[in-house]
Amino acid sequence: MRVLGVGVATLDIVDTVERFPTEDLEIRAESRRLSRGGNAATTLVVLSQFGHECSWAGALADDASAQQIVADFSLHGIDISWAETYQSSVTPTSYILLSRESASRTIIHYRDLPEFDHEAFSAIDLNGYDWIHFEGRNVPHCGQMLTQVRQLKDQIKVSLEVEKPREGIEALFPLADVLIFSRAYVEAAGYEDPRKLFSSVRRDNPSASLFAAWGEEGGWCFPVDDKAHFSSAHHPRQVCDTLGAGDVFNAGVIHSLASGNSAKEALDKAIKLAGLKCGQIGFEGLGDLDV
Repeated sequence: MRVLGVGVATLDIVDTVERFPTEDLEIRAESRRLSRGGNAATTLVVLSQFGHECSWAGALADDASAQQIVADFSLHGIDISWAETYQSSVTPTSYILLSRESASRTIIHYRDLPEFDHEAFSAIDLNGYDWIHFEGRNVPHCGQMLTQVRQLKDQIKVSLEVEKPREGIEALFPLADVLIFSRAYVEAAGYEDPRKLFSSVRRDNPSASLFAAWGEEGGWCFPVDDKAHFSSAHHPRQVCDTLGAGDVFNAGVIHSLASGNSAKEALDKAIKLAGLKCGQIGFEGLGDLDV
């Protein structure tokens, strides 16, 4: 399957500490690693491990950090022909504290780079793509991109990640075949669990498959013409690194649905894949895991 992912790519600076510090405290990091981050970018890296042919469309700076991102894409065979490079710009950077005590991560994100826009997206040759995955950001332009895909290529499957509450993002929901919500968005929308949100979204998009990652508890799905399902989390023997688990969940959903699995089967497989990821540092080798 040929997959196009539209979103951001970042440089992640990940410091592992014994436990998260209190304010005004000086501590020493136990280790540091630099890696390529970004939601859609990470989802593509995982999908590439399952044998999918992946392309990324997004904004790149022209600094040294951007070269690290480009090198990681190249390592995983991800085409970046549609990326837009901005001169005299700075790569978005996430400063991440990973607590060894709790395996939780705290992120401080710096961004001073234009968003990938509809004008750049319009230059993409969509012929041959089977699936397009969007991060739900830059809402006005994302809406134009989704509309363009719907007008030109009805046979392309479209998934939309809804990670954060953004002004007007609900207008995008009717334009996707698969909607993947974060727990943060669901709770910010005023719901204790996703079922009422699913019912509301279903009224505007009766044909979409709906998913929600629910952190350490598991996840939910609402298949077309069926009831909502909950699946409990898969807990690895030891939780090492939760960074990017949601992006791995997204990849599991996309891969499973594209492989012909039902929404419920896709939920189960995506939750197990995300859980297994939490038992290791980084994203390598996920395509070899038994889900």
